[in-house]
Amino acid sequence: MDRQTFVLFGASGDLSKRKIIPALYSLYRDNNMPDKFNIVGCARSDWSREEFQQFVLASLGEFSRHRIDEDRNISNFVDKLYYVPFDATNIQDYHVLGDLIQKLENEDNLPQNRMFYLAMAPEFFDVVAVNLKEAGLTNVTGWKRLIIEKPFGRNFDSASELNDRVSTAFDESEVFRIDHYLGKEMVQNIEVIRFANSIFEPLWNNRSISNIQITSSETVGVEERASYYESAGALRDMVQNHMLQMLMMIAMEPPSRLNTEAIRDEKVKVLRSLRKYSEDEILTNVVRGQYQGGKVAGKDVVGYLDEPGVAPASTTETFVAAKLFIDNFRWAGVPFYIRTGKRMQSKTTKIVVEFRSTPEKLFFNKDSNLSSNTLTIFVNPSQGMSLSINVEQEKSGVVEPNVIDFARETKNSPEAYERLIFDAMNNDSTFFTRWDEVSLAWKWIDPVSRSFANGHPMHSYESGTTGPAASDELLASDGFRWWN
Repeated sequence: MDRQTFVLFGASGDLSKRKIIPALYSLYRDNNMPDKFNIVGCARSDWSREEFQQFVLASLGEFSRHRIDEDRNISNFVDKLYYVPFDATNIQDYHVLGDLIQKLENEDNLPQNRMFYLAMAPEFFDVVAVNLKEAGLTNVTGWKRLIIEKPFGRNFDSASELNDRVSTAFDESEVFRIDHYLGKEMVQNIEVIRFANSIFEPLWNNRSISNIQITSSETVGVEERASYYESAGALRDMVQNHMLQMLMMIAMEPPSRLNTEAIRDEKVKVLRSLRKYSEDEILTNVVRGQYQGGKVAGKDVVGYLDEPGVAPASTTETFVAAKLFIDNFRWAGVPFYIRTGKRMQSKTTKIVVEFRSTPEKLFFNKDSNLSSNTLTIFVNPSQGMSLSINVEQEKSGVVEPNVIDFARETKNSPEAYERLIFDAMNNDSTFFTRWDEVSLAWKWIDPVSRSFANGHPMHSYESGTTGPAASDELLASDGFRWWN
């Protein structure tokens, strides 16, 4: 791996504390960092270098998967940490940052390889990118790369404007739009499950599969994120990125080669084939909901409108379910159901592939009660897969479903951010989103967003349940049910 300087904007924020800093330390502990590197934190907090180092140690003590009290060499990692008090709108602060980076590169004999990570409010993404160029920090003899968190814009127009401004400082090949769902092990494993097992690929089509369900549910509410969530909602927060990314992974064609651009090309083709809905079709194929009070894990919880920071008459959705169609030869006629929500019955992210039922009234299915075969890919919090097949039970002779399970060991396994930061450091953008993916996703989302703004029905659901009844009816109208 190339020697480099890692610059973390928003270094004092919650994302840095919980995810990015622990990820960098884990990469260091596992010998997945360059032999020489520096980490420079930038944030509004008026800290000294020593105060930032103490902040990092506290973050690692609380959130790292490695115990720092067992690391005799923790001081070596801490010695790589530097800090610059930083205002993203003040060009002078960029010059101060540039002087520090250049000084460290000279002292440590580091090449001018610079990774810039924007873990900050979205309104500063383009500001920082443009100012980095204006201050000369992108004028390097080595390479420069930019990692951007979501959301990348609020709609297609704002995303296009943001992309145009970022592109003045960084080429598309240098921009890494991060979606942490793509760093999850079982999402990355979808390609292997599909293309490295000959038993699946011949069945992966509309002749053998009746429907596919993608669920990402949370038991938590909005917590301290109300200010962000009120402007985003489940549609922008989850569907535009995480849910559509998993849809692309499960539905893509086999790539012509196992390289980055070939894989991303096939993902884009899925979005190009995603059926666009008219206003009336959105009303019948998309369900939105908002949680009310109820019980989660035996504890009483308040409804969304009673959460701190939420407007009393808010129409922000906390749940979205939708039926989608991919109009190509492989998937024509197969419904893809997606569902995501907060304050639901369980915390789970999974993909269920339901195969077509056996013919009714024939052989073992004479009573028309055989269960469908299903392949379930568990993404989070458990990782693994299960295949449900029908077998005759011993003694009784009754045919019932049996499950073949495969589980991943999750204890102390790498986090999604570790995998993605490691990939970015190695210039591997396979599991990052390309601009055409982002733009096509917004083009599908924007009409739905307009429907939500124009009075799309809002269905309430009790906290601790699987969502509003309208979500179940979405599948029942096609003769299916959610696999809970």
